Amino acid sequence: MENYIVAIDLGTTKIVTLIGEKTESGRYRILKSYELQSTGIVRGEVENLKDVTELIKKSVDELRKESEFEISEVYVGIAGQHIRCMCESVKELRNNEKAQITQDEIDALQQKMYSVRMEPGEEILHVIPQSFNVDDKMDIRKPVGMLGKELTGNYHIVLGRTNAIDVIKECLNNEEVKLNLNRLILEPLASAAAVLNDEEKELGVALVDIGGGTTDLVVYYDNIIRHSAVIPFGGNIVTKDIKDGCKISQETAEKIKINYGTCLGHLSSENIYISISGKNIEDKKEISTRILSKIIDARMEEILSAIMYELELSGFLNKINAGIVFTGGGSLLTNFKQFAELKTGLKARIGKPVYLSSDTGKHFAQPFYSTAIGLVIKGVEYEKLKKTKEQIPASKQEEIVIKQKNIKAKTKKQSKIKEFIEEISNMFTNNDTV
Repeated sequence: MENYIVAIDLGTTKIVTLIGEKTESGRYRILKSYELQSTGIVRGEVENLKDVTELIKKSVDELRKESEFEISEVYVGIAGQHIRCMCESVKELRNNEKAQITQDEIDALQQKMYSVRMEPGEEILHVIPQSFNVDDKMDIRKPVGMLGKELTGNYHIVLGRTNAIDVIKECLNNEEVKLNLNRLILEPLASAAAVLNDEEKELGVALVDIGGGTTDLVVYYDNIIRHSAVIPFGGNIVTKDIKDGCKISQETAEKIKINYGTCLGHLSSENIYISISGKNIEDKKEISTRILSKIIDARMEEILSAIMYELELSGFLNKINAGIVFTGGGSLLTNFKQFAELKTGLKARIGKPVYLSSDTGKHFAQPFYSTAIGLVIKGVEYEKLKKTKEQIPASKQEEIVIKQKNIKAKTKKQSKIKEFIEEISNMFTNNDTV
């Protein structure tokens, strides 16, 4: 039981806390779970610190009560419109071009990316290697063991707003909660880990997780992450449209969406009317399923348009040969797959967690658990990396830390020199124009 992972999916609609582990067969077993209706989270971001802290405390207390697990460290998903990605490269001239490239060199190169220029108030969440260049040899996956004078690393960097990150940390570090954050993981990366297969990642695929408050997206091609994004609206905006269009409460609108929500309903041969009871007899009303479908279609088309915009922005729209895999609660609308294919012109499927062990309850194999289960999977991967680093002798670890510090200092110095040169250059330019 010592290798279990605790993961928390802080969703706009629900908060899911899971305890899971990787089995000997390579599958993932969910040992315990607890979920609560979410409050205090808007469009993927924590807005009410008190509410979210109380929900996390309740979830963890319940799991502690009914199990023997010690819950002290957690992996948590992060989303929100503050998330952005960029692709950056870093080049290093090697001291000895006749020596083989080592893993230490690759690690040091990646560490350099944490000093990349970013907007004020941002910090790096993920630095994901895409490919390497060794001299004139391009797009190399594993440069270790190669010879060369110049080594270049190409990376996909995910950034988030520092204050949004700090709020999550405050919720966990609260004296009543007392949880240590192992790592924040971008939610679409987690969902992709739970839903996608290697063949899709190689062919080119877009993973789209339609949650309550956000629609999260990640693009893979040739087994490499090429683009990621968080679109700041999701299934809740459809519920609001139903509420406003049908003049009913938010709660009733959500129930109608779940039970009767459909895309392409206007193509149906029959029009069904949904009866809604009110407090008084005169409050009773009937809603046409065709009208309901038109409301849903209009908003889902807008979400799909935003997705297509991001796919075009990625530069890989024409390389998504495996199509789009949709997951999350928003993908469960009847006929949504057909609707998405019609509007995007791309092949689509509805994705659900596929790497679960046979003794894990079947109800977890649903799109709305993709992020939470993906957090367990990513947590297992990060724990494995941690153990690998722990096996490095202490003297070697100290050497790596010194190298990383030197790289940061060197990068900072180079940045200052560059700024000084630019300043001098601007002075001369200004003098010329006077």
